[in-house]
Amino acid sequence: MTDSSKRPLAVFDLDNTLAGTAHRQRFLERRPRDWDAFFAAAPQDPPLAEGIALALESARECEVVYLTGRPERCLRDTREWLDRHGLPEGRVYMRRDGDRRPARRTKLEVLRRLAREREVRVLVDDDDLVCDDAEASGFTVVRARWTAPSATLRVAQEREGRT
Repeated sequence: MTDSSKRPLAVFDLDNTLAGTAHRQRFLERRPRDWDAFFAAAPQDPPLAEGIALALESARECEVVYLTGRPERCLRDTREWLDRHGLPEGRVYMRRDGDRRPARRTKLEVLRRLAREREVRVLVDDDDLVCDDAEASGFTVVRARWTAPSATLRVAQEREGRT
């Protein structure tokens, strides 16, 4: 049963929703992929104005939380990035180090867990498969279409379970 006395949740993805990853995707285009370099470059991600504005607007009525496929080892850098770019404080849900399940599975699992206790007002994400599954499960979704889709990142999210 959800707790209606608490503000609803607005759930935001990070990569290509709030943070631009184009500058670091080159690390995924080589063989073997350089995941350490890919994630090490995340603190230099430029903020995406559309996503930032939506997060700030959502914070007026909702508690903002972040749901990312980034591994837990990136938590400190991720929190610092959110703070540096003036995003609302909020819990950060990350992929466990070593968890290689597709993003749509890991994210939907967290969304369902959150929805058991609180209203999830919206999920904002750029991954169409995550969005499709969330919508099919009854969640309201805003598709972050303010960056160019990346086939490289899609493979990383879906087949390699890395982000």
